[in-house]
Amino acid sequence: MDKNNILETVRMLDNENLDIRTVTLGISLLDCIDVDGEKAREKIYNKIIKYGKNLVSTANEIGKKYGVEIVNKRVSVTPIALIAGATDEKNYLEFAKTLDKAAKEIGVDFIGGFSALVHGDMTPADETLIRSIPEVLSKTEKVCSSINVGTTKKGLNMDAVKLLGEVIVKTAENTKDEDSIGCAKLVVFANAVEDNPFMAGAFHGVGMGDVVLHVGVSGPGVVKYALEKVRGESFNIVSETIKKTAFKITRLGELIGNEVAKEIGVSFGTIDLSLAPTPAIGDSVARILEEIGIEFAGGHGTTAALAMLNDAVKKGGIMASDHVGGLSGAFIPVSEDEGMIAAARDGHIGLDKLEAMTCVCSVGLDMIAIPGDTKPSTLSAIIADEAMIGIINQKTTAVRLIPVIGKGVGEEAVFGGLLGSAPIVPVHKGSCEAFANRGGYIPAPVHSFKN
Repeated sequence: MDKNNILETVRMLDNENLDIRTVTLGISLLDCIDVDGEKAREKIYNKIIKYGKNLVSTANEIGKKYGVEIVNKRVSVTPIALIAGATDEKNYLEFAKTLDKAAKEIGVDFIGGFSALVHGDMTPADETLIRSIPEVLSKTEKVCSSINVGTTKKGLNMDAVKLLGEVIVKTAENTKDEDSIGCAKLVVFANAVEDNPFMAGAFHGVGMGDVVLHVGVSGPGVVKYALEKVRGESFNIVSETIKKTAFKITRLGELIGNEVAKEIGVSFGTIDLSLAPTPAIGDSVARILEEIGIEFAGGHGTTAALAMLNDAVKKGGIMASDHVGGLSGAFIPVSEDEGMIAAARDGHIGLDKLEAMTCVCSVGLDMIAIPGDTKPSTLSAIIADEAMIGIINQKTTAVRLIPVIGKGVGEEAVFGGLLGSAPIVPVHKGSCEAFANRGGYIPAPVHSFKN
């Protein structure tokens, strides 16, 4: 880097909210499988401690060395349904408690992988895990859960979708004293990826190595600042500016990730290019869209602006690294983005527009607070809508909805920290019972037969 580039990076760190949003250590638990649940849990705990004991201290040291804040340190593990299924246990709470204990011992923020992959069908272990979720997310602090219900190749498992509508409501009820925060730690996916470093959806895929380190970058504030310099210029200039900025952000992320991986003695996995916002002022994807020319997030032109932003971030990132993976794009969580919170509070954006935006964004309907009396069948229908966007368009989509028990439209849910707060937005009133109760599968689209 020449002097100007060094000074520019320093300014990004000091003034524009540039940080490394997460380093996530992915750990395979396949060698921990045992028919004896207690023995399996002992092996799981020992392996997480063995590889994760120095993650937090090392990340802090590397961050200090380069003057870069690494905001979150996390662990993801093999989907627990694959591990616990070897036992004859009828509830997987004890597996979750083991993960929680290990996460607390090594000092990470979250541990992901209380997960099941049910896009083909549900095994008994998968169903046991799903039915354990409400209790697990109310009795652990750091455990996150994710379920993959569909893929472009297999279609959509509507039996699982129906069950998850019920599970989300139970999870909300179990954590109602905290604005149903348990639901913030549960993601329902279509086309889930194996190397996602972001919570709550992270799990360590069976196609990954034994232990690898993934990095999730950030930088909405940096992108907005760069675009302020090209106000009034054409979209060609806007796209080029975003690409150059994403290139610099990615280079920094890969440098940090490689250093941390080397120091703790594991392989470097992938770098996720997703622009991850926070509730802090100046760290918002919504404000980028406004800088592009939309008066407020949700206004006409929002989807086009988001599509261009997503594409430009990816183009810049893949030129900077051979290890791009994860979700990579732009997140649009309502509660975790100051500009999105404002747009929802002012009535400019709701579920319908958010769903349209998910056709072109990084993931999907994320961290959206809805009325606490929303029926399970309505949740199932919303999940199905979002999943089919991913299945038809061959991309990852996800749903993280929070029915806030005891609250309705016009009120606000407060989660704190990076999870932020969210105005409660309305859902459509029509009944979805007949739709959700059909069960079976929505078949895979015709292009799933490519090979």
